Amino acid sequence: MRLNKVEISGVDTSRLTTLSEGEKKRLLEEIRSGNSDARNRMILGNLRLVLSVVQRFTPKKDSLDDLFQVGCIGLIKAIDNFDVNFDVKFSTYAVPMIIGEIRRFQRDNNSVRVSRGVRDLAYRALQVKEDIARREMRDATCAEIAKILGEEEKAVENATCAIVEPMSLYDSVWGEGDDAMYVIDQLSDDTHSDEILIENIALKEALKKLTEREKNIIARRFYRGKTQMEIAAEIGISQAQVSRIEKGAIDKLRKYME
Repeated sequence: MRLNKVEISGVDTSRLTTLSEGEKKRLLEEIRSGNSDARNRMILGNLRLVLSVVQRFTPKKDSLDDLFQVGCIGLIKAIDNFDVNFDVKFSTYAVPMIIGEIRRFQRDNNSVRVSRGVRDLAYRALQVKEDIARREMRDATCAEIAKILGEEEKAVENATCAIVEPMSLYDSVWGEGDDAMYVIDQLSDDTHSDEILIENIALKEALKKLTEREKNIIARRFYRGKTQMEIAAEIGISQAQVSRIEKGAIDKLRKYME
């Protein structure tokens, strides 16, 4: 994704500075001593890190300014929670927290509605996951999170999946412009030929030409495996009528697919 402007959220990105690992460590130690000026310098010195993370996300309804501001919240959380005794670079610790904050923002603003109970369970699970990552510098398993929350593992798995924003097949995963690679470019299905795919598309289009009663009978007969007698009993007509409607529908499908 290419940034179209230099200034984001009032910050001139062309003037962002980068701190050395030594400077970060010194500032973090000063922060632990209560030095608020060191905290501000640490934030300003890592805004380029936030910017690099934001560039991984393709803005849809969310603006770059919004994502950058949310990413800064993740950065501040990382600064406030980072332990200088960790045998890890600050950026290694901060990037997942920045990404997590941005994803949480996008989930909360997702147009797909998820029930409050499921959403609450998902957020509690994410909180446990973040706590374990912060304390032990590792990813927690779904089973481990479920045990801590006292919930079924499947319920936790379903809840966390429910709040993940769907990815478009045309989201860019690498590169820009004519050289971009999209999600759809990385998908393949060796079990289906182009001919079968085309036939399936043609069948779907042909089904749209049928009446509702014809669609109903075709669906029950060939997708649900019902007999003509069973269908007749279910919809309240004779088996002969089901047979006649079925034959007429199949004739239409053949005609539309020729």
